[in-house]
Amino acid sequence: MPVPDDLELAVLVPCFNEEAAIGKVVADFRAALPAATIYVYDNRSTDGTASAARAAGAEVRGEYRRGKGNVVRRMFQDVEADVYVMVDGDDTYDASAAARLVARLVDENLDMVVGRRVETHQAAYRAGHRLGNTVLTGLVRWLFGAKIVDMLSGYRVFSRRFVKSFPSFSREFEIETELTVHAMQMRMPVAEEDTDYKERPPAARASCARSATAGASF
Repeated sequence: MPVPDDLELAVLVPCFNEEAAIGKVVADFRAALPAATIYVYDNRSTDGTASAARAAGAEVRGEYRRGKGNVVRRMFQDVEADVYVMVDGDDTYDASAAARLVARLVDENLDMVVGRRVETHQAAYRAGHRLGNTVLTGLVRWLFGAKIVDMLSGYRVFSRRFVKSFPSFSREFEIETELTVHAMQMRMPVAEEDTDYKERPPAARASCARSATAGASF
């Protein structure tokens, strides 16, 4: 399923202290979606994330209000495109799946495709993350009828309609949950697609641990 040539594609990468991984993420998505513009939004990183992203060829912008939810809303407000690919900057997601996710969104006229994580490493999920994902997914499925298995996946593809209708205020959920709830409330068509998921590279894990020790979160 090739990606149509006339689509304006944007890859959106929210980042906090991902200097060790962001260069590879940008390079991998540039290879997977050569026609896309890659935007890295730096959320007040204390390392060289912005410089590394810029050196890799990304368009780097900033959001100074802390928290991934604030970054996602800023990206959605700022960037104009036909189709949006959102991915974390920690090199845990499979860039080679991006064209497949985009093609499914376009071919089936969907508003969101979630990259359902299939572990390729035993330690891919952080401690407690798997249980939290299961509980949260079950709750949202019960409340909103969401047919999503991996509620907390950070790898998603969106239509322009989805992005430009997403509310600019927080409902105090995890941002990934808010994205799913928005689709359910608007009765938008969504799908999931299996994608490989691996643990953070060693240098990125070390950076994450330092950020946690310093009290930062993203």
